[in-house]
Amino acid sequence: MAKKTVKKKPAAKKKPKKDAPEKKRRFRPFRWVMKWAFRAGLVFAALTFLAVVFYAFVNPPTTPYIWSEARRLDGVDRMWVPIEEIAPVMARSVVAAEDANFCNHWGFDMAAIRAAIDSGGNRGASTISQQVVKNTYLWQGRSWTRKALEALMTPLVEAIWTKRRILEVYLNVAEFDEGVFGVEAAARHYFGVGPEDLTPTQAARLAAVLPNPKGRSASKPTSFIRKRTRAIISGAATIRADGRSACFEG
Repeated sequence: MAKKTVKKKPAAKKKPKKDAPEKKRRFRPFRWVMKWAFRAGLVFAALTFLAVVFYAFVNPPTTPYIWSEARRLDGVDRMWVPIEEIAPVMARSVVAAEDANFCNHWGFDMAAIRAAIDSGGNRGASTISQQVVKNTYLWQGRSWTRKALEALMTPLVEAIWTKRRILEVYLNVAEFDEGVFGVEAAARHYFGVGPEDLTPTQAARLAAVLPNPKGRSASKPTSFIRKRTRAIISGAATIRADGRSACFEG
């Protein structure tokens, strides 16, 4: 009797699994804004750092304020001069007038800030370092934005620049009269001499006009300027005697 052959059924083909549909990511505006704000902050921090390092070695060709005044006045009087070619008494006079503790702070004079607060804000507390940041990188006028940038950049400048470099830049970008910037132009404008030949009285008079250069004159001093000049001469001698000028005089 013949055996019946049983035919095996072909194995059923497995249907390929369908990939699960990808879930669409939800757009989260806050996260997107924070991500780009973080990136923008990093770029700003890097550019700020490079700008501070750059001017530690390269003399600023101009500043935002000098540029705007040059446009307004159709030119300004300014010539860069290294600190070695400036009479030492000029540097001491500026420090005595504007920031007597210049060698002892890291950019902010906390004692002067407390005194300004106690007096109701009627007296300034900006250090030379702060003024350099404002005059070199930022703009004039009072605003919280500028103050915040100044507060952020000042410690960076103090960390990278030497005190001597800070003072050198200050003396070359400060305004001494309308359209007159830097001690070289100021010495010739007011007294007809080079910055290396300034006398203690002339240096003190130049330092005395700094808080209000458009409203004060070093060559035609008022009784207030004469009194202020005597105080600055005394202060310059004092910081030399007690060592507070050591950080920039070498």
